[in-house]
Amino acid sequence: RLSPAPPAATPVRKDSMTPVLGSIEHISQVISQVVAPSFMLAAVIAFISMLFGRMDVTLARVRVLNAIADTDLARLPLKQSIPKMKWRIKMMHRSILLAIFSGVTTTVLIITAFAVAILGYQHVWGTAALFIVALGFFCASLCTLAFAVFGVVGDLEER
Repeated sequence: RLSPAPPAATPVRKDSMTPVLGSIEHISQVISQVVAPSFMLAAVIAFISMLFGRMDVTLARVRVLNAIADTDLARLPLKQSIPKMKWRIKMMHRSILLAIFSGVTTTVLIITAFAVAILGYQHVWGTAALFIVALGFFCASLCTLAFAVFGVVGDLEER
């Protein structure tokens, strides 16, 4: 059975390895603990950049298809793919928004970890909860992208 956590404002030293809350050792421990969220933030930023690149290519393709004249009977059937491409753009847009939410949550996590540690409070539970939320947003973003990819594969199987 787990014992309840000590009050947050009380400096606690269980053993020589546990830093006193608000001390330099505690801040140093926070720095080492925000490494994983920092790497996740970098991955989210790279993911958003990739999504913007893919969305730009798809938008450019839609513009080209929209420019096909109704009198160009040879290329006119290409315009039939516009609704599916717009759906893909919408899915990428949702994925970008979810990834941005993940990045913002991760940034708030890092800021909160330092702010709470500087104030001398225990930060572990709050930052763990924020990390779970950030990962949830990132997972939702990846799932949304997966739906868009399955849509593309479905389009290829129809042809």
